[in-house]
Amino acid sequence: MIVVLKKGVTENQLKPFLADVKKRGLDYHVTVGVDQNIVGILGDTSKIDANDFLVNDIVESVERVSAPYKLASRSFHPQNTIVTIGANQADVTPCVIGDNKTVPLIAGPCSVENEEQIVECAKAVKAAGARILRGGAYKPRTSPYSFQGLGLEGLRLLSIAKKETGLPVCTELMAISELQFFEDVDLIQVGARNFQNFDLLKELGKCGKPVLLKRGLSGTITELLMSAEYIMASGNERVILCERGIRSYDAYTRNCLDLSAVPYLHKVSHLPVVVDPSHACGIRWMIPVLSQAALAAGADALEIEVHVQPEKALSDASQQLTPAEFTALTERLAKYAAVENKTL
Repeated sequence: MIVVLKKGVTENQLKPFLADVKKRGLDYHVTVGVDQNIVGILGDTSKIDANDFLVNDIVESVERVSAPYKLASRSFHPQNTIVTIGANQADVTPCVIGDNKTVPLIAGPCSVENEEQIVECAKAVKAAGARILRGGAYKPRTSPYSFQGLGLEGLRLLSIAKKETGLPVCTELMAISELQFFEDVDLIQVGARNFQNFDLLKELGKCGKPVLLKRGLSGTITELLMSAEYIMASGNERVILCERGIRSYDAYTRNCLDLSAVPYLHKVSHLPVVVDPSHACGIRWMIPVLSQAALAAGADALEIEVHVQPEKALSDASQQLTPAEFTALTERLAKYAAVENKTL
């Protein structure tokens, strides 16, 4: 249920109204907007009569929200959410996602393999215009015999690359027990295989760090938003959604990039939307085309895999660009972004 307040309502006028909401066994979320302030009523409102709120002098209107996700809904939060990555850190350049002015690039190797590799790649992607360094320390793999990542050593190497370049770091969290080691990680990624690991999502709701939530292999848009709701309901509103391709009937690409999800998510939710063309197709030569299409669809940022020597990569070699290819792509994307009066 959404309660729209009249203009000019003061904090002292609002307090008794919110207290009344609590007395009814409900919770609330207040959104302060440019034109109007909104109180989102959380909980079972099925037995609440809208007139119960309308009799209050500070209330302009009341409407029910049919979507199962509340905090992630644009109805509850009309303005776009803007998430800053790497803020308040010495020698780190913060990156803003969702401001509708920039389209930051998150780039780096699929896996962190050694110090030389990750530092060289970090410097290369920064020189080309990337704003956030990505790299997998823990790797969920289909086969138990595939490279699973360096774990804690990978996190240490990411911290070194961060110090060398000043780029904020994004890496994937796979288990609650590993969260204690992510202090130096600026953007925690939840992979497609964990997007409905609800215990993990609840813990991320308590950690306070920005979260990049990837859509599951067969996840619907509603399921993605409900997973975001788990994080937000636990106290963390710094959630970024990621479309990374879903399973389809065909197998000519690794996944099927659902670009229609981008404008739809922007319509129903206020959360930023990132597109990952690398995992979507799994084919190096297709990444530039899909990246351009993602910009046209309105993506707030792109996550692209880059490796200094893709042919020697320990994981996902076929979907990683070389630094030279990534540089050429950023130059092309900058022109596309300019059409929308945006920068990379």
